[in-house]
Amino acid sequence: MHEPATATAESTPEAHFPFDSPEYGVQAFLFWEPDLAGDRLAMVRKMGFGWVKQGFAWRDIEPFEGAEPDWWKPDRVVEQVEAAGLKLVARLDRQPFWAQEEEWPPLENAPPADLDDFGAFCGRLATRYRGRILAYQVWNEPNLSREWGGEPPDPAAYTELLRVCYEAIKAADPEALVISAGLAPTGTGLPEAMPDDEFLRGMYAVGAAAYFDVLGLNAPGYKAPPELDPDIAADPEAGYGGNRWMSFRHVEDMRAIMVANGDGDKQIAILEMGWVLEQDLHPSYSWFGVDEAQQAEYLVGAYTYAREHWQPWIGLMVTVYIADPNWTPEDHEQWWWSIVLPDGTPRLAYYALQEMPK
Repeated sequence: MHEPATATAESTPEAHFPFDSPEYGVQAFLFWEPDLAGDRLAMVRKMGFGWVKQGFAWRDIEPFEGAEPDWWKPDRVVEQVEAAGLKLVARLDRQPFWAQEEEWPPLENAPPADLDDFGAFCGRLATRYRGRILAYQVWNEPNLSREWGGEPPDPAAYTELLRVCYEAIKAADPEALVISAGLAPTGTGLPEAMPDDEFLRGMYAVGAAAYFDVLGLNAPGYKAPPELDPDIAADPEAGYGGNRWMSFRHVEDMRAIMVANGDGDKQIAILEMGWVLEQDLHPSYSWFGVDEAQQAEYLVGAYTYAREHWQPWIGLMVTVYIADPNWTPEDHEQWWWSIVLPDGTPRLAYYALQEMPK
């Protein structure tokens, strides 16, 4: 059986573990709804969670080339998070259309034609919010083509993007934490995707370790309970999908790659974790859905398992989501992952996480 990845033998006195092990976060959507943001942040606070993750889309802040950035919305988000007594991790991606290789057709998420443009944005952001935004996530799921401008994922190209942003942030705010992009667990190969373990090895091969303080991962649980051994998830007869990456504990496989590359003295941040609810509208992902009681049980179990087995190398763990007010069950898969509905109604998982020992 695959044993839980521990850190006692692989960590040194020089290890840099900036997070308590673990710390508790949730992803929210505060940018476009100023009247609702305070209520949503109060819900995070009431959960006993200390961190909120929010997207700071580059195109929303610098929509026009050469123009003064639009700081109104990010200023307000930072102020509201501070007023709630919470810490902020900002996800940086979503290029302005002027910055992509060709301005038409517009691409949802693509690396810029000139990486220095992105580096300059990262530097301006870190300068303005020095000491206030404590952590930055640089991009999201670059091992998926749909998050990389429709091009085949390329760990070397992502590492270059990470480097320019890391260097700019550190020049402006040396104490800010830079977290590498959450990688999506997948078994799909090129050109549509690259398995996250393969992508991470590719990042290490080109020197990415020098350009992040904390490794970012995404860890959806699929059908499996959080404590399930990845060996069991990989058994096609077990009913969990037949792949190791379809278990929450696939994080341990990724941790082993860190250690093998001499990077065991860093922590991991799980930037997206959760279990999707079963339903009949979307068969493409309903096969691994769980009911609301299981969603609640499994989320609490994931934090408990990490606390009991992954200290000290597990850092921030971010649950998805405090829902965007505009999501609908028909059009947004995220609606089925959320622990709070778009109208602010908590699901069972919200109450379970609120009551969970921390």
